[in-house]
Amino acid sequence: MKVLIDTSVWSLALRRRAPVHAVVDELRRLVVQGRAGIVGPVRQELLSGIRDRAVFERLRDHLRAFPDEPITSVDYERAADCLDICRAKGIQGSNTDFLLCAVAERLRFPIFTTDEDFLAFSRVLPVRLHRPT
Repeated sequence: MKVLIDTSVWSLALRRRAPVHAVVDELRRLVVQGRAGIVGPVRQELLSGIRDRAVFERLRDHLRAFPDEPITSVDYERAADCLDICRAKGIQGSNTDFLLCAVAERLRFPIFTTDEDFLAFSRVLPVRLHRPT
């Protein structure tokens, strides 16, 4: 089964001097197994703000090895619903976070993240979180 990888995990692994870290090791394992999934908005977040064109192009080309999981109109509608559900419980999150939750729910994929907001989301939304083994 694939695992949707959040921006926080990709960012940790893609740093110039990627730390020795269980999260990075787990991402490597998922990549080798062909189980690492990405969505377009996460790809956009990873590529945004890179000033050096050569660095941008290297990262863009590296990420092209991972095709985007499809996002449908139903996912955007569900993401809005997730935001409303969480907001009613006092839980805040970004549009990208809730879109990731919606796609993960539809595809029945767990989410791999270091962002603690997802722990709060998982208490009120039917999303599962992936933990390093």
